Amino acid sequence: MIDEERCKGCELCGAACPRDLIRFSTRINRLGYHPAEFKQDEQVDGRGCTGCAVCGMVCPETAISVYR
Repeated sequence: MIDEERCKGCELCGAACPRDLIRFSTRINRLGYHPAEFKQDEQVDGRGCTGCAVCGMVCPETAISVYR
């Protein structure tokens, strides 16, 4: 789960995701950044999130929560 209003678009989570499931939005949040979001096709190719929590560990704004 990504709290898009807390995200500052640093792109660390996208680089850390071993399945490449995070991208950065074209819209701007209330802080003026392009927030991270999950790719829409993440379940289509069968490579959904495994809950490894790497994205949450690298997020400096603690904008990502991982639930298994």
